[in-house]
Amino acid sequence: MTAGDLLLYTDENLLAQLETAPFELGCYTLRFYTDMGQPVNRVTETIETYYLSPSGGTLRDSAFNIIWYDSRFDTYRGFTPPHLNRT
Repeated sequence: MTAGDLLLYTDENLLAQLETAPFELGCYTLRFYTDMGQPVNRVTETIETYYLSPSGGTLRDSAFNIIWYDSRFDTYRGFTPPHLNRT
């Protein structure tokens, strides 16, 4: 593990990934270490892809099952997605 490993699941790493993550079909594509399909804040042998939908504040797994909802990442609650500031 290296300092600043963006694959560790934290709010700060999620926000950092959003700065450069692809935004397609209304979702950001993110990657995190996982344990039993859940993103975790520790190094594991498995890294999975997740999708954050800011127009609902939901993080979904690769099968689009909802992992969590967080109003801090919901545009209807005031979150401004980084892709809106990209040129």
